[in-house]
Amino acid sequence: MSAHHPIDPADPALLHLTPRQVAELIVELRTEGRKFGLLWPSAVPGDIDLRGRRLVDVGNIPVSTLINLLALLREFRRNRDLRHQPEST
Repeated sequence: MSAHHPIDPADPALLHLTPRQVAELIVELRTEGRKFGLLWPSAVPGDIDLRGRRLVDVGNIPVSTLINLLALLREFRRNRDLRHQPEST
């Protein structure tokens, strides 16, 4: 997973995600997103659409959107942390 290479909503790998795995991603997004004001207390694993894509009930977004958003947050945090590291002498 990379912010520079987002996951497509139709990626076959997403078809194997269980509701529990999606729930864990939601918990991670809540934890990471809280620092940036992203609060989705009602997000829950959702249904599967007609194409077989698992949805997240936050307005029924594809799970790929959740994963891609997590990748962006991680990338931002990594870059921020690298900028704030003390330089070694």
